[in-house]
Amino acid sequence: MRDVLADIERWRLAGQRVALARVVGVDGSSPREPGATMAVSEAGEVAGSVSGGCVEGAVVEAALDSLSADRAPAVLTFGYSDAQAWEVGLTCGGTLRVLVSPTLPTFYDRLRRDLETGRPVALSTVIEVRAEPGAAPSSDPDQVAVGASVLVGADGAVDGSLGNPELDRVVGRDSLGALSSGQSTTRRYGCTGEARRSDVAVFVEAFAPPPQMIIFGAVDFTAALGRVAKVLGYQVTVCDPRSAFATPARFPMADRVLVEWPHQYLERDGGQLGPGDAVCVLTHDHKFDVPALRVALRTRAGYIGAMGSRRTHAERCVALRQAGVSEADLTRIMGPIGVDIGARTPEETAVAICAEIIALRTGTPAPSLRDSQGAIHAGVAR
Repeated sequence: MRDVLADIERWRLAGQRVALARVVGVDGSSPREPGATMAVSEAGEVAGSVSGGCVEGAVVEAALDSLSADRAPAVLTFGYSDAQAWEVGLTCGGTLRVLVSPTLPTFYDRLRRDLETGRPVALSTVIEVRAEPGAAPSSDPDQVAVGASVLVGADGAVDGSLGNPELDRVVGRDSLGALSSGQSTTRRYGCTGEARRSDVAVFVEAFAPPPQMIIFGAVDFTAALGRVAKVLGYQVTVCDPRSAFATPARFPMADRVLVEWPHQYLERDGGQLGPGDAVCVLTHDHKFDVPALRVALRTRAGYIGAMGSRRTHAERCVALRQAGVSEADLTRIMGPIGVDIGARTPEETAVAICAEIIALRTGTPAPSLRDSQGAIHAGVAR
């Protein structure tokens, strides 16, 4: 969407109508991801892309037809086995669903301002309305139509409507969740927002930078934590000054692998971290940990965790106090790291760490190792 804003404004200033085509679903292999956008003016000018060339011609034709005939928004499906897919060139083996709408949403100006200024916002759009076989309708489905959209800001402010106030409320809540994770998704509801129904499919597109997880220490636990973090939508950076250990081959899941001292990295880039980001120190070596944690505590990172035994962490806190860290700042460190679930393997520990991050972010009470006593690694009997 960001890529086509300038063209849309140019066409609007010239008094032209504009149709939007957005990828709202992908199955299997596809050249573009959900959210890819094409804009088409009534004069036939095109900006953006929904397929990198495969189905562009068919989508442009559909967009122009929707403008000339003033058609209702509709979802077009292109699949590998469809004759139409072969005609337009989609032979990559996947299925592409494209929503074509002959009008811009009523809140378009706010959406444009939010995208241009970098404010997080979620655009949630109805892409399917149907009744489940044998199920009594939960509402008048005519009130909820394909193409209806709401815009939800990070502060919860909502513009637009999907056709039902209760559906708007539930989708607004889930849109905030998508913004928090930085991940776009498709959710299904009843026509009045009921869970466990599939009457309405809503594509929630999150315009927000993904949260960052900075992992210090190129160790076995790092690889497991990086894999779990990627599932949760984090952009993962692995940082370690030892070039023999910090290699992309060892951490293929990471978005970046840096050979650098942790505190030097944070002194340079730590100002970019915010409440949704996490810093995980897995080295449990004072010469790495103390400088890294001291600088991490100056950032706005929402989660700062440090691996090690209770004794190691106690010694680490002594060193941090000697380095000038206040008692208030020390309480920000989740150490020993993770929730108390008896985790032993790298994979179990990764789950424990991510569970602690989620609990801290959502304000949900969790039995953190920091707040408990006794052995960290529980025995089989327990």
